[in-house]
Amino acid sequence: MEIEKEVKKMALGHEFGAGAACLKCKDKCEGFELHFWRKICRNCKCGLTEHNVQMDTEENKKVGKLFEDTKYTGLIAKLKKDGIPSYNANMITITLPAPATAHVIPPSASSTLVLPAAAAGVVQPAAAATGAAPSAAPSAAAAAVSATVTPVRANTVPVHTGTTSANVVPVPKGAPMKSVTYEWAPPVANKHLAVRYIELLPPEKRPVAGTEGAVYRRQQMARQLPEHDQDPSKCHELSPAEVKKMQQFVRKYKEEALGVGDVLLPEEMALVQAGGEPGPGVPPGGPGSGPGAPAGTAGGAAASGFRPGSAPAAASGLKGPTGAVVGPGGTGPGLGQSAEFGPTGGATGTTSTAGAMGGAGLPQQNYSCQHCGQPMRLGEPAVYAERAGYDKLWHPACFVCCTCKELLVDMIYFWKKGKLYCGRHYGDSEKPRCAGCDELIFCNEYTQAEGHNWHLKHFCCFDCDCILAGETYVMENDKPVCTPCYMKSYAVKCSSCKNPVDPEAQRVSYGDHHWHAEPQCFQCSGCTKCLIGQRFMAVQGFLFCSVECKKKVLP
Repeated sequence: MEIEKEVKKMALGHEFGAGAACLKCKDKCEGFELHFWRKICRNCKCGLTEHNVQMDTEENKKVGKLFEDTKYTGLIAKLKKDGIPSYNANMITITLPAPATAHVIPPSASSTLVLPAAAAGVVQPAAAATGAAPSAAPSAAAAAVSATVTPVRANTVPVHTGTTSANVVPVPKGAPMKSVTYEWAPPVANKHLAVRYIELLPPEKRPVAGTEGAVYRRQQMARQLPEHDQDPSKCHELSPAEVKKMQQFVRKYKEEALGVGDVLLPEEMALVQAGGEPGPGVPPGGPGSGPGAPAGTAGGAAASGFRPGSAPAAASGLKGPTGAVVGPGGTGPGLGQSAEFGPTGGATGTTSTAGAMGGAGLPQQNYSCQHCGQPMRLGEPAVYAERAGYDKLWHPACFVCCTCKELLVDMIYFWKKGKLYCGRHYGDSEKPRCAGCDELIFCNEYTQAEGHNWHLKHFCCFDCDCILAGETYVMENDKPVCTPCYMKSYAVKCSSCKNPVDPEAQRVSYGDHHWHAEPQCFQCSGCTKCLIGQRFMAVQGFLFCSVECKKKVLP
């Protein structure tokens, strides 16, 4: 009975995505058919991510399992029907005023700050979003509020005096709004901070639903976090000893390396480190009090589920680094020049940037990116990694794997010896990876060939899966192929006899033409003279020993 269950489970697993069209091969592929251990399509040899397969549910389960039994359980939820943890990917629709809806009058001319009311920017789950702008703001948050800010010059240090009043004016009901759905956004309560983070990513990598950036995120999710690096049931025929070693490996990296980046303004982080009161983007427990943090963490963070960069949705009266008070109408960081949201060169921001409106976007020499070494700009968010220590920070576009240089998908990182890794390359730094099945190798015996590591049972012909140990093979496109498959599918053909040329046979090549290095093949097409070791001319696939012979065949 148990055997029947396992066979059924395996069959269902290989039915996943069956028949899906290949986005790379188009009509050349008959449809996705999963190879039983290579993690590729049997028909076209492309991976699952290169086929039109909707994998949101499967990916969320995979990442949910990754965060299971870690401090990041606040990012997952267990499904009632099966108890499987599922990742909350934070797919949201953010509605903000369209460009030029809000603006700032420079402090030198006036102390009037014009920005939208609290309800002008709406964050809602993507599933409930309609894309239409809200017709009216909730009455409780629509009223104008006053905040104390200190206008300063661009080249001076912000100093709070508490003498200047800023009048906050709500956006008219009919003001144009813009809604954008993101397949993922940083899990921060401040929508402006989340939007600004995404704006600082390369355009082709922004996870906006329906764009190449969303496709990029899904591909990197599959590439950087392979499920067979964490789940023994997704691997091919592991022995009990290998399963035990893999479980120990997974437990070790969850305890020592796995982390999720925090998005925060450097100014606010500096305030926390200096022992001041946290700004609107910082939880009471300070940095490191992430979702699902163990009981007893500072500030009761475990109970509230805060992360750095988040704050209660209804928080009011919080103090920023300048000491200015933000009421219910307070919004995100200074957005600076933006093509999509917020004012041009404006500062619809928290008081951490409001006190330095004149200097928004200027380099801050005290805060330099760990990756590129360039200074952070005032009012722009940075990414922090708890395992690296909060004295280190990265530009959003610089939070990348040290090996593949790709953005760390959903800011999920692995920290080792002072470097950030994606899941795949962290695994590669710890264990050899089989070039056949793409799994990490946990057994004692394996082979090395052509610069790669292989399970003994997986050093097979890429076409027919026959074992190649002790056999002659040819490397084709960095994959081992047995001689029969090479002769059938890859061997060049002799321009004379039209038969394939054996990989071990001697041959003569000239441009795109090839001949067996034998008298009956490499000979003059006019007089049949053997041309091996002789001068010759090749014209339209013919060989000639002289101009006279050429004229006989090609007048």
